[in-house]
Amino acid sequence: MQTVIAFVVALCILIYFHEMGHYLAARLCGVKVLRFSIGFGRPLLRWVSGSRDRTEWTIAAIPLGGYVKMLDERERDPAQDPAIDPADLPRAFNRQPVGKRFIIVAAGPLANFALAIVLYFVLFAGGMREPAPVVAAPPAGTAAAQAGLREGDRVLSLRANGETEQVRSWNDLRMAVFAQGFGDASAVLRVRAPDGAERDLRLARLPNTGGNPEEDPLAILGLALKGGPVTITEVLPDSAAQRAGLRKDDRVVAWQGGPLTQAGELIRGVRARPGAEVVLGIERGSQRLDVPVKLDAVAPPDGASAGAAATGKLGAALSQSVEMETVRYQPAEAISRAAGQVWSTSALSLKLLGKMLVGQASLQNLSGPLTVADYAGRAAHLGWQPFVGFLALVSVSLGVLNLLPIPVLDGGHLLYYCVEFLTGRPVPDHWQAVLQKVGIACVLLLTSLALFNDVSRLFLARG
Repeated sequence: MQTVIAFVVALCILIYFHEMGHYLAARLCGVKVLRFSIGFGRPLLRWVSGSRDRTEWTIAAIPLGGYVKMLDERERDPAQDPAIDPADLPRAFNRQPVGKRFIIVAAGPLANFALAIVLYFVLFAGGMREPAPVVAAPPAGTAAAQAGLREGDRVLSLRANGETEQVRSWNDLRMAVFAQGFGDASAVLRVRAPDGAERDLRLARLPNTGGNPEEDPLAILGLALKGGPVTITEVLPDSAAQRAGLRKDDRVVAWQGGPLTQAGELIRGVRARPGAEVVLGIERGSQRLDVPVKLDAVAPPDGASAGAAATGKLGAALSQSVEMETVRYQPAEAISRAAGQVWSTSALSLKLLGKMLVGQASLQNLSGPLTVADYAGRAAHLGWQPFVGFLALVSVSLGVLNLLPIPVLDGGHLLYYCVEFLTGRPVPDHWQAVLQKVGIACVLLLTSLALFNDVSRLFLARG
């Protein structure tokens, strides 16, 4: 229920600001607005405002989008709609100059970017509790170990592709690696040792972050948060953990006879051994126990690649305490950083989309409404700050998506207006009709692929 409520609230907020951008731009440009709707389908709430325009405001049953209906001679059905009052004709959308139409259509995505900037500003200026970028000892043979990274080092910056990203939190480091890691870049980490000495470490090659989205690029490099004991917070019923006698609050201190310091190390080890018997070193109160566990094997989902293998599953939820600190910026720096975050996230989204189109990034990176709903619920469970951060990220994604030059999306209409501005003539109606069908087909294809990825992820989570 929390996931559903968080998802609906997030969608309503994002849709409202997007459509409000169109609405306000239309009003400023002198266009008459007939209806403002959040959602599609049967109206749940409806009211009328304004003595002159009598705009109808609607909240509909299916909150997966919205629209602003403006006065437009092309969309009038003579059999159903009354004749347009001649006094209103100058306020019809189709009679506006191309510049005004461009502004009205572009205002929706721009409103999403503006909302994201405001939300990021609130987080940056108010202060966020985030994991400090202090690393654990990297596993032998990883890029981090070969570069000379040591336990307790604090990452200060990452330099790659001629750009330097400052790192103040673990999330900063993750975003920096993801933004720069498309398979070809080396990187230099600036780190500070526990004694205060700073040094530069060269990572030979960043991982391809456009690959399998289930893989953690930091883990591939050997970067992991320095944390406290790995603790079991929940044992799932009818699981390998329950059958082995593991309990809530057990501390996992050893794995296969060796010391364990990272939850991620345990997760990767379990996944790599489907059906195997392993030994966990457990501290339970004052007792130290070696517990043999016969891991479950989870088959790959339907539709997975032919070479996909089963994965191991323990059936226990884990937690690990890490060093946290409040990251706060002065207002001027916060607004600058918020705008920069929106810009970099937008650029990263477009870069990843381009890589997917040419086959250099996995199509599994596409996510649909089920994944968004899942993340909305998780973020809401963690608190208001993660939920606000989630809203900002999705708002940027919505803005980028709507600016893509695909007919039926805002970006497709903007493309038409650019052609009209350059040629002095609007795109012919028959071409718009053909391109509209192509755009609908593209949107349906992307939606189907995103839903397939959603279902595949949920299948793996249930397994």
